Amino acid sequence: MKREEYTKANRLAWNEAGPVHKKSRFNDLLKNFRQPGYSYLDKIQTEIFKEIGLDGKAIAQLCCNNGRELLSLKNLGAGKCVGFDISDEFIAQGHELAEAGNINCDLVRADIYEISEKYTKQFDIVFITIGAINLMPDISALFDVVSRLLKQDGVVFIYEMHPFIDMFSWDDKSDPPTIEYSYFRDKPLIIDEMINYWDMSTYKSSPMYWFHHKLSDVISACLENSLVLEMFREYEQDVSSTYAHFEKHSNALPLSYSMIAKKK
Repeated sequence: MKREEYTKANRLAWNEAGPVHKKSRFNDLLKNFRQPGYSYLDKIQTEIFKEIGLDGKAIAQLCCNNGRELLSLKNLGAGKCVGFDISDEFIAQGHELAEAGNINCDLVRADIYEISEKYTKQFDIVFITIGAINLMPDISALFDVVSRLLKQDGVVFIYEMHPFIDMFSWDDKSDPPTIEYSYFRDKPLIIDEMINYWDMSTYKSSPMYWFHHKLSDVISACLENSLVLEMFREYEQDVSSTYAHFEKHSNALPLSYSMIAKKK
């Protein structure tokens, strides 16, 4: 399949996911964002953004879903904030959240690979988080977009699921879990039973394509696009909700990581 076919299929699957997810915790999000200064960000994200510095910074979030992290960054003092996502349904939810909190953020429905040239060199920070990288069939092209969006000396901050856990099934309850997939596989998983990560329920959906990218793939894609690694950390904490039960294993597993790379 061509890249455009993968992204078209994933757009359909995530548009189907939108109404399912909205039934779970969306009303709680609406209530929370009506509180001035509310932030959905966890402790790790919050601390790293403090290290980077937020005040007045222009931020783009790629694969922003319903914008809950981006809206939080605006509440914490960021300047211009623009979120991009392929799903019409989740962008619509983001507009509802922004309206509920009277938060000035732009939320744009777009194929990440085709973000308009008007956003070129407009951002101090590009933010990528939780499951976004795995939806992208061409990771080098993704970081080419990241580099294009960043101003000189701007940074990309990645806070993601660790690719190590792609070796296991999300519903494996054994301790230690059983390796099911190769870390070096290069074929996407085709998923037609989606997980609602809010309540761990499943439902039949149109096929979604999940791409495994090794850590070396991510780092190499940054370097290929003039993005120089400045920070890398790994955590025992699950950021996806899907693998939360892995935190309880007798031997700690790498479940997430953070990375900062600067445009040079």
